[in-house]
Parts: sequence; structure tokens; C-alpha cells
Amino acid sequence: MSSHMISIYVLALMFIVATVLPINMGVLAFVGAFLVGTLAAGMTAKGIMAGFPAELFLTLVGITFLFAQAQNNGTIDWLVRLAVRAVGGRIAAIPWVMFAITAMLTAMGAVSPAAVAIIAPIALGFAVKHNISPLMMGLMVIHGAQGGGFSPISIYGGITNKIVQKAGLPISEMTTALVSLGVNFGVCVLLFCMMGGLRLMREGRPAARGGAMPAMPFGAQVAVAAQGPQIYGDAESEASSEDKLTRQRSADSLASVGAGGGSGAAALAKAEDHAGPTFQQLATVAGLLALGVLTLMYKLDIGFVAVCIGLVLSLMAPQVQKRAIGQVSWPEIMLIVGVSTYVGVMQKMGTIDFVGTSVASLTSPLVVALLLLFVGAIVSAFASSTAVLGSLIPLAVPFLQSGTGVDPIGFIAAMAVASTIVDVSPFSTNGALVLASAQGVDRDAFLRQLMIYGGAVTVIAPVVVWLLFVVL
Repeated sequence: MSSHMISIYVLALMFIVATVLPINMGVLAFVGAFLVGTLAAGMTAKGIMAGFPAELFLTLVGITFLFAQAQNNGTIDWLVRLAVRAVGGRIAAIPWVMFAITAMLTAMGAVSPAAVAIIAPIALGFAVKHNISPLMMGLMVIHGAQGGGFSPISIYGGITNKIVQKAGLPISEMTTALVSLGVNFGVCVLLFCMMGGLRLMREGRPAARGGAMPAMPFGAQVAVAAQGPQIYGDAESEASSEDKLTRQRSADSLASVGAGGGSGAAALAKAEDHAGPTFQQLATVAGLLALGVLTLMYKLDIGFVAVCIGLVLSLMAPQVQKRAIGQVSWPEIMLIVGVSTYVGVMQKMGTIDFVGTSVASLTSPLVVALLLLFVGAIVSAFASSTAVLGSLIPLAVPFLQSGTGVDPIGFIAAMAVASTIVDVSPFSTNGALVLASAQGVDRDAFLRQLMIYGGAVTVIAPVVVWLLFVVL
């Protein structure tokens, strides 16, 4: 067996193990890089480590550290309250508010599962209180996260753009970003119309139905399913528990001094809903805006800029910084840098060129493109989208460079959508987060609905994006 085939089989085995067992694929990838590199390719440890993506590592650490602080200091909750107030409490607009906020979070650099973990409990709390389809609300959150996920300063966008740029292929960062946003938005329009959105528009505001709009469930604890290749560590659970304890103490205090006989929790929710932003929250928003300006307009390194802004916020509130460090998405970072290191070994071995040349010679270029899109969708539905992007795009590079006539810009945009839109699957992290956050539903039935929808998207999405962005 050739060394190329050994490296491919090891990559496939890593996906299978990370899907079946709750083992971080990054750990598997580092071990695979060491064993394949030394035993099959005769590489030294220094040569293997040359593929470690130091720039991407700093980007991931800086971005997740910054957004952990934004979550802990209440900036995310405050922005959600502003958005809901801006639509005047119109119930039909709430799913779109959740879509927009989740898209904004990932577009600014939040890891997709982190954005879903923040917004899904809030969104599904709204769903149960206002008779909105929990399935529609959960899917709007996931599609929002994926829709904003390919902005030039996002995690997905950063991974994809760096790989394409390194390969010397033509790239349009905004094309990929807008295609992802447009496809996910279009899917959400269909979901909204098919799952009760038109009814919500007819019913109007909650006041017209005989009741005031209940307070938002900002105190809801983020429920994270501890399974699959991407999970969050104990630090986030501890931080959520601390937040919950702090809120409960505040509620107890309000209950003891509040008038009118209302509960402490209700008084706290009402006080939070009418409270203005703190200085730290305003500073956090300014920092997020500065992140976009400095990285997009002045081309500064996003990792260094995010760490600098995080340090400024840390000096303002050291206690928040301490928790934020623990909430950095270390499992996600381990996964991404591990897979990138393994792909680096495959590139040095010549496996990437071998696969591209072999696939391109099998059949027509359009069929090859469709097969690659299906592989990306199917694998991502059960494993990590970031791992798929980090491994399949390099495999497709030789195929795109070989003069097959397939437009690289259109294909990369199609691969980006096909490999991430399937995260609605309950076997993927985002789908599992929505399932864990669902309230007032039969979980078995909800799981079946997610499985059916996830299966349909896995089959339909590759064909649709192939027709739109590769064939046409």
C-alpha cells in the first residue's frame, strides 16, 4: 500500500472515530500526523510541526477570548434586548431577530457552536412562551450562525480564505460570504412560511392577543450536549453556573425589597429589560467595531487585534477575564490546528496532488465537483464542519488547478455552503445544542424532526449549490 493511501485511510478513520466516540478529532489528527509523518513519510518531528498553523491558532484564541468576555459581561444579552425592542415586540419578527443576531456574532468572529449556545436557549425560550414552532426557531438560529460564518473576519471564512490563498487560486472573500448568507436566508424564508410564520404575522403583537410580552429568559443556562468531536469544557459550565447563581442572588434581593408582590426573578427580568448598558458593555461594542475596522480596512492581523482588545477589556474587569480564559474554545482550537497539521503532512507527502489528479481523471469535472460537495455535506453532518473545510478544500485544490473548467470561486462558495448548512443535523454540534436547549417539547419527536430535516438538507443542498454556483 502506498504512503498516499495510508494517509487517506488514516484521515477517514479519524472522521469515523471522532463521529462514533466523544474524542476530539484534533487529538487524533496530531497522533495521525506523527505516526503517518514518521512511519510512512520518513519526516522528522520538526518537519511535521512546520505544518502547525500558528497564525490560525492565534486568531482562534483571540476571537474566542474576546467573545467569551462579551458573553460574560452581558453585552450579548443587551444587544438582544435592543434588537427585540427595535421591532416593537412583534412576535413574527422575533425569529428573524434571532437569525440576524446569530449571523452577526459569527460574522464578527464567534465560533458557530458558541453563537448557537448563546442564542438558542433565548430563542427557544421565546418559542415556548409565544407559541412559535420550536423547530423553526432552532433552525433559524443555526442557519443564522452558518449564514454569517464566512465573513472575511470569521472563523470559517478565515480558514477557507487562507487555504485558497495559499494554493494560489483566485478568491473572492465577499462572494463566499454573501453566497452563504443568501442561501441560508433563502432557506429560512421557506421555513418561516412553512412552519407558522405567516400565522404569526396575522396575529401581530402579543398585546393584541390579550397578554403582555413576557420578559426574556436571559437567565436561562446554556445547555451544551457533551458529545461529538466539538464540545465545550467545564470552564463554560462553571461560568454559566456562576452567572445563574449571581442572578438568583440578585433576584432574592429584589424579592425582599420589591413592591407589588412580584417574584424576585420577574423583578430582576424587568429591571434588566429596562436597564441601560454599562460602561463595560459599551466598551465591548466599541471593541468589536474596532476589530472590524482594523482588520478589514487596515489589514491588521485579526488574532493580535482581538487579543489587544481583550486585554483592554480585561484591565477594566479582571474577574471577567479570568473566567473568559477558561471559556476559550480550546476543544475547537485543538480540533482545527490538529487537522491543519495533519493536512500539512499530507501536502508535504504529495498526497493532496495525488488525490486531486486521481479524482480529476475519473469522470467529467462537473460530476467530480458534485461528488466532492456530497462528501463534504455527508461528513460534516456527522463530524466537524471546520475539520471538513480544513481537509476537503485542500483535496480539491489540484482538481481546480488542473484546467477542468470548473470556476474555483463558485466551487469554493458551493463547498462552503454544502459543508456547513448541514449542521442542522442533531449529530452535529449545532443541532445537538438546539436539541439540548428545546423547552416544552417531546424530545424524541423533536429529535426525529431534526434528523428528517438534517437528512433532507444533506441530500438536497449539495445538488442545489452545485447547480447554482458550479453548473450555471
